[in-house]
Amino acid sequence: MTTTTLAVLVPLLPFLGAVAGLLFGRRVPGLVRPLAVLPTLTALLLAVLVAVRQGGGRAVDAATELTPTGSVPVELALHVDGFAALVAVLVGVVASCVQIYSTGYLREDPRYPSYAALVSLFTSAMLLVVYSGDLMVLLVGWEIMGICSYFLVGHYWETPEARAASLKAFLVTKLGDVPFLIGLFALAADTGSFRVTTILAKVADGGLDHPTLIALLLLAGVAGKSAQFPLHTWLPDAMAGPTPVSALIHAATMVAAGVYFVARLLPVFATSGAALVLLAVMAAVTMAGSAVAALAQDDIKRVLAYSTIGQLGYMTGALAVGDRGAAVFHLLSHGAFKALLFLAAGVIIHAAGTNSLAAMSRMKGLRDRVPDAYWTMTVALLALAAIPPFSGFFSKEAVLGAAEHAATGHAVAPTAAGWIVLVAGLLAALLTAAYATRLWLLAFHGRGTEAPDHGRQPVAMTAVLWVLAIPSLAFGLSVGVLPDWFDGGSLTPTLTTSVLGTGLALIGALVTYGAWRHTTALAARVPMGAVAASPGGDGGAVEAEAIATHRPAYGDVASAPDPADPGRLLLGPVHRHAAAGFRLDAVYTALFVRPVQAAARLVRFLDREVVDTYVRGAGTAPRWLGAAVRRAQTGNVQTYLSALLAGTVVLAVAAVLVATAGA
Repeated sequence: MTTTTLAVLVPLLPFLGAVAGLLFGRRVPGLVRPLAVLPTLTALLLAVLVAVRQGGGRAVDAATELTPTGSVPVELALHVDGFAALVAVLVGVVASCVQIYSTGYLREDPRYPSYAALVSLFTSAMLLVVYSGDLMVLLVGWEIMGICSYFLVGHYWETPEARAASLKAFLVTKLGDVPFLIGLFALAADTGSFRVTTILAKVADGGLDHPTLIALLLLAGVAGKSAQFPLHTWLPDAMAGPTPVSALIHAATMVAAGVYFVARLLPVFATSGAALVLLAVMAAVTMAGSAVAALAQDDIKRVLAYSTIGQLGYMTGALAVGDRGAAVFHLLSHGAFKALLFLAAGVIIHAAGTNSLAAMSRMKGLRDRVPDAYWTMTVALLALAAIPPFSGFFSKEAVLGAAEHAATGHAVAPTAAGWIVLVAGLLAALLTAAYATRLWLLAFHGRGTEAPDHGRQPVAMTAVLWVLAIPSLAFGLSVGVLPDWFDGGSLTPTLTTSVLGTGLALIGALVTYGAWRHTTALAARVPMGAVAASPGGDGGAVEAEAIATHRPAYGDVASAPDPADPGRLLLGPVHRHAAAGFRLDAVYTALFVRPVQAAARLVRFLDREVVDTYVRGAGTAPRWLGAAVRRAQTGNVQTYLSALLAGTVVLAVAAVLVATAGA
């Protein structure tokens, strides 16, 4: 097969698996797991083969016109360069791991067939975005992912939390998609094409008439899809979905799509210095704010959600300083260790009976009970904290090195963007290590309540953790090879940022550990409350049940949460606000939701009380007239003759009076 044919099959196979799963999953239960796993695994193998054949060399391009649309045609086009080839492999790896993992995690879930089919469709849509060479076709995958996230986040639709989270994710991302679509049309109008290669060629020749406007419109969609400030608030609430879905969304699909889009069209954004500075500010606020919020969360999945937002901020920061190689390097590295973090959290859910609402401060005895999750999550947290030699160190330092390069005036990007990203990135390095250390201490070394032991975890779940631990540990070693797949720029860590970044990370970890020791000593004098044991079951069932009852699955804890939380000590009075996400939802409600609701009530009043009054009046007058005429229709002939005679007399009298007056 040609490389083009293989590339077409990569997104097509998961799509066919999704269709077959939806059609036959419930009718033939034995086909559900094969239809979920095999097409995705095959797509992964084909993606690897495409990457090997592409080899980081000349991009693979192919196109056929989809339909004649006038001056701007829409084409079924492929554009597989080094970026696309490696990102597709990441998507295939994470999606395959999630599908395999889900066979154990959701083995008792009655809606598993539809869940598995939607995961396959989600995977297919992301692969379409990655390989697409036409922006309209890319938009199809972009929007399909939005629909899939709505259904998957709302998987436990019986619970109000899941329903609200799915609606919020859908609406917030759509809020960004509206200007994004306008931006795509404006870009096509300026360049005369939706084809990626044509657009980039026109940009290189200075063919954009409205670069800043187009860049800002497109960034709105990117902010929504990749959960960047100020459209990031949907992502922490999306934890109401099953944990494997969180791994898929956070590691390789949905949120990665926005970063990948900017990386692919970075020359478009680079034509506007204002857009790059705005992107840098957005990245800086996202990095710092999400890290502080993560340090205040007590739910393990919400910590990881805010972590994802912050790490995406690193990627958009690299793009703001004009280095898409560093951005995609961190995208690949982050995809591995973030998928591992969420799936390890799922093992904790399965083992300890906790859930997306459970507090880490109530966990106890998990280190010995789930050694696979303990060791692999430790690897992933070290990668997240960017401790050498783990993968996160190399990819994060590539971003900081690019920011330093721009800040010193050695890049095309404005120096202001470089300084903004550099300072925020160093601050985020300190805070990231702090909340990663806090998570590790509270989850595995806490003094919370002993949860019931639900036995050994399924092999399908634990094996996946070790598979993902390999790239989390060793992917950084590819730092010398990746430039050949990207733009050729060096990704090797620089001495200055490496010393500063690693030093700040170690300080953050040590300070958090010291705060934990101090709060633990104080908490030792505070007795924990009595706890009623919660029912067992598989992770998905426990997660759904606990969300439905809005309580930790450990049971009803009579006492307050374990005070041995270093986050409270470190953040002080800021903790309360950070735990609530700095109350941005309340701000948005006051600024946007309530005015829109008030306007809707006004329109409803005008429609019902004003417009409808005229409509009702137009019908009432003829009805009254008809009623009066109907009363005159008695059916009595004598009455009719009397009325006729009376009318005749009246007319005669009137005629005489007129004649007399004329005379």
